[in-house]
This record gives sequence, C-alpha cells and structure tokens, in this order.
Amino acid sequence: MNNKPVWIRRASQLVTLAGGSAAPVTGKRMNELGIIENGSLWIENGRIEMVGTDEELQAAYKGRAHEAEVIDASGKLVTPGLVDPHTHLVHAGSRQNEFNMRLNGATYMEIMNNGGGIHATTAATRAADHATLFAESKKRLDQFLLHGVTTVEAKSGYGLTLEDEIKQLEVAQQLDQAHPIDIVSTFMGAHAVPREYKHDPDAFVELVIRKMLPEVARRKLAEFNDVFCERGVFTPEQSRRILEAGVEYGLKAKIHADEIEPYEGAELAASIGAVSADHLLRASDKGIQMMAEAGVIGVLLPGTAFFLMAESANGRKMIDAGMAVAISTDCNPGSSPTVSTPLIMNLGCLKMGMTPAEVLTAATINAAHAISRGGQIGSLEQGKQGDVTIFDVPDYMTLQYRYGINHVHTVVKKGITVVKEGRLA
Repeated sequence: MNNKPVWIRRASQLVTLAGGSAAPVTGKRMNELGIIENGSLWIENGRIEMVGTDEELQAAYKGRAHEAEVIDASGKLVTPGLVDPHTHLVHAGSRQNEFNMRLNGATYMEIMNNGGGIHATTAATRAADHATLFAESKKRLDQFLLHGVTTVEAKSGYGLTLEDEIKQLEVAQQLDQAHPIDIVSTFMGAHAVPREYKHDPDAFVELVIRKMLPEVARRKLAEFNDVFCERGVFTPEQSRRILEAGVEYGLKAKIHADEIEPYEGAELAASIGAVSADHLLRASDKGIQMMAEAGVIGVLLPGTAFFLMAESANGRKMIDAGMAVAISTDCNPGSSPTVSTPLIMNLGCLKMGMTPAEVLTAATINAAHAISRGGQIGSLEQGKQGDVTIFDVPDYMTLQYRYGINHVHTVVKKGITVVKEGRLA
C-alpha cells in the first residue's frame, strides 16, 4: 500500500458521478455527472478521503500538502477510473486474416462454422502454455491502462475443455495479482460448441454443467458464468440450464444475448435475474422492457458492431425505456480487437444515439455495477477506491468531440500513479 497521499488539484472539471453506488443509473439521471469545476481530490491509503473544490481541500489539507504527491490537473478533465465490464482478455493468437475475409463478404457465423472464429482462437489458446498466455494478455492489460482503464472483466471461453478453461482462469487470476488493473473473472465454457461436439451439442452442455462448473466453483476461479445464446451456438433452453446451474454453484449469471438475430436472450436474462445481458443488437422491444423492469444491465459493445460492419445496438431506445446501460470494448481477437474504451465511448455517441454524459456514466459507474463493483469503484466519492483517470482535455464534451484520440494523461490506481504523461509509470 502506498503510504503517501495523492492530492489531485485544480481540475477544469472533476466528474464525481456521485450518488449511483447503491444501484445502476437509469434514464435522465445518466446525464447527471456531478461535475465540480476547479475540482480537487485527496486519496490516502488507497481510498478517496475527500472530494470538493480546490478551495475546500486547501482549507482541509493546507497543513499536510508537503506530505502528498501533488498532481496539477489544471485545464484537464478528472473522472473515475474507466471500467470495462466485458472482455475476452486471456487468449492466444490473432485473426487478422478474418478481417480480410469479412471485407470480401464472409459473415461472422460463416467464418466460425468453417473452423475460423472462436474455433481458431480455441486452437491457439489450447496450444499455448500459462507463460505464453500471461505474456500476451499482460501486453493487452498495459494498453488498457494507458487508455485510462483501471478495472476489467475477463472471460474464459477459448479453451472449451475443463483443463483449458481452468488454464485461462488461472492466468486471469495471476494477472490480477501481478498487474495494477483489477480483474474480475467470468467462466464462459459455453462460448461455443467445440468441433468435437458438433454433432452432439447437448453432450457438451452436460460437460459444462456436470464437470466444468463444479470445478471452477471449487477452485474459486470465477465470480460470473456466461453463455453465448445464439442460433447455431446455444439455444435459450440450453442457455437457461447452464446459467441456472451456475447460480447453484454460486456464480452470478451473464449472457451474450441477441447479437446476430432476435433469439429471446434479453427475455431470458430478465426471467432469471442475470446481472447483465450483453450485445443486444437485435433485442426485441419486449426483451428490452423486461430487462428494464427486472433491473438487468445492458452492456453494449459498439466496437463489435463497428468492426463487423453491422448496425449497432440502439442505446437511445434502451435508455429511454429505463434500462441501465453500460458499455465495453468486448476486447477479443475476432470481432473487436481493441482496448480503447475512449474510442468505445466515441462510438456510443456516434453509433448508438447516446449523449457524451451518458457514455461516461456507462463506462464508469454503470460498468462497475455490471461486474458487481458499484459500491467500490466507478465514482469519485469518499471511501471508494482511489482509481482516477485524468484526460488532457478541458471538459467531458471535448473528450467525445475529439474522437479516436487517446487523451489519457495520468492514471491513479488505488492511490498510486501508474500512468504519467501518457506513459506507464
């Protein structure tokens, strides 16, 4: 633990997002950022101790200024550390060849059904040892940090055998211990039906339920359980069985829902009380309303639609329906090979009808709730973890207006400066 306090001073805008710790933010409240001009923040022992104007903190800490690491945020935007609630961080290999295939007309599902897609990454991940997976994934984490992200969710799902799923989750656990970024793990053994079970998918469902889930739970390797509910992958009935089995083992439910076509994934998420349903490009109006009423968070992934040249999810419709919305990179080697949460916020505005304030809410406090961390991170409030991102722009509107640029200047994680002047500290 860093014993030296951190004093962030004189921010042009300090976005607190205060008041959303108990529950995700919905509706018009997603535009309420809790901005303090000439803002100041004191972090001690890894926790936020005080937030206010610079004048207020000067009065409170004028006798202790010499003790602190002082960060001058003049002319800059200070926000909570960004949170990415949906990544496939731990994997081996690359699929740049599929990019060219899609540009020449092949669809995502066509590539997958011909042995590419998830199956290609599965082969590479199965062949990789722990050290290789750790090294490749650490590079991605470093890039996340440079883009202002301080917490990520990481899914398995590129092993599709008990041994290889465990391997992915163990690497995620090792990275969580070794890297400044906090990692929240999700078991996703039901990411695809492996080719060896192509003609008997129900047998693979049984393997996930009877063998994989109990072992993951026994080893305490994951907090969540996810499934790809999509035609040609797992049916709503199979998905329900897998998610309900996970709940029996203490794993909270998430679901990849309605990405390629309407498939009642949103409805399923609502009926079982999932923490989140993700993608939702083709979610029905009924499913959206059911999720809003059930309090299921919609995690939207505009980078995936952008990269697959598909129509994005309708974030505007979902927010107006009362759904809590978060956004994420969906960092993965096939459909969204990016770590830039700032770009994802840009796309949320440009492709999903969201406002600059809404995308910032979606990438911080609502993203934190999507991984059950809303009480610890995602806003700048007394007692919360000292995770802060400082952007070299004067206000949150400019952050979205000047799109496609990494404006991150400084990142503080648990009260320790880990990025300074755009470089790893």
